[in-house]
Amino acid sequence: MKTSSFITLALSTTLVFLLSGCNEGSTSSAPSSSEVDLATLGEALFFDTNLSEPSGQSCASCHTAANGFADPDSNLSTSEGVIAGQFGTRNTPTAAYAAFVPAFIYDVIEGLYTGGQFLDGRASLLEDQAKGPPLNPVEMHNPNKASYVSKVAAASYAPLAKKIFGLNVFDDPETAYDKIARAIAAYERTKVFSPFSSKFDAYIKGTATLSAQELEGLSLFEGKAQCVACHPTRPTADGTPGLFTDFTYDNLGVPKNMAIPAYAADANFTDIGLAGNIKVIADGRVAENRGKFKVATLRNIAITGPYMHNGVFKTLKEVVSFYNTRDTNQSRWGAAEIPETVNRTELGNLGLSDAEEDAIVVFLQTLTDGY
Repeated sequence: MKTSSFITLALSTTLVFLLSGCNEGSTSSAPSSSEVDLATLGEALFFDTNLSEPSGQSCASCHTAANGFADPDSNLSTSEGVIAGQFGTRNTPTAAYAAFVPAFIYDVIEGLYTGGQFLDGRASLLEDQAKGPPLNPVEMHNPNKASYVSKVAAASYAPLAKKIFGLNVFDDPETAYDKIARAIAAYERTKVFSPFSSKFDAYIKGTATLSAQELEGLSLFEGKAQCVACHPTRPTADGTPGLFTDFTYDNLGVPKNMAIPAYAADANFTDIGLAGNIKVIADGRVAENRGKFKVATLRNIAITGPYMHNGVFKTLKEVVSFYNTRDTNQSRWGAAEIPETVNRTELGNLGLSDAEEDAIVVFLQTLTDGY
């Protein structure tokens, strides 16, 4: 989606509602005017296509609300950057519900990594994530922070940034860059991104009824198919509705996607996932984390295809069939990109019938917001 720069001060009243209650279990009071201003600034930044080099790419170009804040072009395995013909190596993750992802840590009790933004957790918090795309050569392609900050300083919403951060906010590109990221993160923490408005949410509240097939899918999801092991359905301890991710990392045994230019150009190219995270490298835990990627939330999954870290599967039916028969029908799926760390205990031979696969797919469609 290509949208021109704009200022959204008139949306402040709306954002009071959108900011409040992002966590549905929260009893916090209404946001302050400064919080509303910060989110309003973040919204303007999120949609501004003048902030790339050349202009034409914004955060919203790859994260549209109509597609669950994933890429609107479901025919592409990975997103195209502002430079025509330039593609990344990974499927664009949804930005929806990213506000609930905890900071990236190593859980010494469980012996695994949890949390963090991006598919490999390399950005610990939303603010860290917002700093990535503007300088990524395959995404927004800005040469440095000063170039990006100068574009923000020239935007129609620059006065709002000065109101929030001070008249000299743009004088130091380093600190300005951090403050811009804070604003984008504030917008991503509003209910725009985390509305909890799916049919499943209505069902949990007792205001909607699931069909027989949807109920069967839910039962399988929480039982025979073992999906709930990584995608919990129930509210968290603080009352937040189920987020359908446990924030961990896993190697599902996904095959290489030769449709990605990097793979087509180099048959030896391999995406090592979590093992490339500098924190994991520093911890000396590379080998056991090769090929692992973040467990994605399944909220809005029906509209966020293609699927897996490399976009190799186009439909939910393919994904469920892969989980079900990966180890019993390998000729269909192909070899895992990195076989040595594949999860062999929770998927691969689930024994689901075709009808049971269909029931799970139908249930997953109840997770789409806007019911």
